[in-house]
Amino acid sequence: MKRYLCSIIIGMVVILSIGTYYVKVASSASSLPKYTFKTLEGSDKELDPVIINASLQNGSNFYEPLTIESNTTTYASERSYLENLTGRQDHLIERLVKEHRSFMRGKDSISSLYEDDDFLAYAWVNSKYTKSGNMEAKFDIGLLEKKDEEETSFQIELPNQERIMNADVRDVQLVHSKLQVLTMNDVNSNNEKQTKEVHLYTIDVANKKVLSDKTLVSETYTDPNQVDFEMPIDVAPSQPNNMVFISVNKGVNHEDGFEEKLKESKLLSYNYETEKLETVKKGSLSLDMARSGYADGKNLYAVEMKSGKYRVKTFDLSSQKLTSDTELDIAANKEEQYTAAFKNGRVYFLLNGMNQVGKMNKPAKLLIADIKTGKTLYKGETVINKKNSKSFQLYFDDLEIK
Repeated sequence: MKRYLCSIIIGMVVILSIGTYYVKVASSASSLPKYTFKTLEGSDKELDPVIINASLQNGSNFYEPLTIESNTTTYASERSYLENLTGRQDHLIERLVKEHRSFMRGKDSISSLYEDDDFLAYAWVNSKYTKSGNMEAKFDIGLLEKKDEEETSFQIELPNQERIMNADVRDVQLVHSKLQVLTMNDVNSNNEKQTKEVHLYTIDVANKKVLSDKTLVSETYTDPNQVDFEMPIDVAPSQPNNMVFISVNKGVNHEDGFEEKLKESKLLSYNYETEKLETVKKGSLSLDMARSGYADGKNLYAVEMKSGKYRVKTFDLSSQKLTSDTELDIAANKEEQYTAAFKNGRVYFLLNGMNQVGKMNKPAKLLIADIKTGKTLYKGETVINKKNSKSFQLYFDDLEIK
């Protein structure tokens, strides 16, 4: 009887502790300011798919992540213990987990996933260093046939792994029933030299083997010289895509910072179907626009500030030609940072109201417009429901569209 009584007491203590915790959390969250967007123009229904991830800060004394979704603020402390334990996930990952829970177990990198109407594929480099200092690396490969939920998963050694220090998966495609895995690799070099490479691995899933390891780009340099590879922000990750852009940025590290060698930097395009790697002509797409742009598999969108306005330039990836140059109905300010997203023919443009020293000096603005015409579908600005909100600073992290 004493044993059962002890268990009951422990259970009650645990329940009371959890209850007290959530009461305190709810009380704390209720005292924080709530941010919403006040509609200035258009329909507030356009806000339904918008997810804004941000954080509320008060110097070094307070930090609280928050999400503004469908125009409602939710703080991390208001979420369940399990939600905070797993951390914030990309909404695409959340959807895939709900639809294919078994296959998605342990898979949380959106750049390692590919999805079409029939298949869901995954490729990740699993690596570790041995006591001798060498790296052992294997591909974790998975393929799901959606129709019958048939899964194929296996590990296979990364080719030439003895010369690789790090391999980062940046894109996965399924082309002619073969998995194409694009990685950016840091490579062991002799003496003081450093080498970075872009590799394309072709994997036969049916026979569980690597068919080829193609080096698309290789750059070797010595300090203080530096080389970096960049790709446009993928606004449609995991979707089928025939072409990728890779910018090769060369420069020199000085005491005053990094100085780019513009004449030696270049922009490359690779077509998965034709297997052609080409240098993009500067006249069709500038290096700056490509590396700061947003790609969705068919188009690349570049944002520029011109004559006091923001403009969105749309480039067709296959023809590499400018198809539209649209002015947005929002005033440009060099002191303010912006975040953009592109989906369903719309541009979502968030101007965060920060000045150069990181202080929010005016409300953040959100514009939703038609990409081709520039027609404003929604325009709004943040409003706050607490009088003590001036002591807090709101910092925007990213913008997602469901």
